[in-house]
Amino acid sequence: MADATLGAVALLREAFPAEVRHSPLGWEALWAWERRHGVVLPEPYRTFVAKIANGTDDGPPDEGGLLPVGEKPTTWAVWEADSWMSPEPFDGTAARVLHQPFPLKEEWQWEYDYYDHSRHSFQLHQTYQHGSVLLGSDRFGEYWTLVVTGPQRGRVWWLRDGCAAPYADSPSDQPRGDFLHWVRDWHVGQGWWRTE
Repeated sequence: MADATLGAVALLREAFPAEVRHSPLGWEALWAWERRHGVVLPEPYRTFVAKIANGTDDGPPDEGGLLPVGEKPTTWAVWEADSWMSPEPFDGTAARVLHQPFPLKEEWQWEYDYYDHSRHSFQLHQTYQHGSVLLGSDRFGEYWTLVVTGPQRGRVWWLRDGCAAPYADSPSDQPRGDFLHWVRDWHVGQGWWRTE
């Protein structure tokens, strides 16, 4: 195992003590899950799920810790956004399509940007359903997701009513918004979402 991977595993074990971890999935079960969904999870999240914990009872996000891989928060199925601009309502019961690319490359605030149903509705639905695994929820209608397919693969994104944005240590530090930095920032009590 490379030094970088060892360091990531050590940080993740420290951030999530044994008493809050769910049982890890194991490599065989993880490989089967990846084949079933047509994706390979990005590191170090992949090793985290296989060897450390497939979900937690505490930690980021603040409402209940990390979800098991591929799960949805209970609020996902009943969420009705105030700023959902598409004429087709959000369907939280629909299967998420992980092998299709996550469509965004930069922050999108559809409640403020010019929104054209014919051009943007499909993209809005894809943002919530394609190319990412849900990590959990901070509040009702606010979800953290890890992109697993497409140009943003490996980045953590924040989905909330009217907006989708990539996580970064600070707004000027966009390239480091991966799972490890997101967990680290929560663990040491920093991160741009804490300033709101």
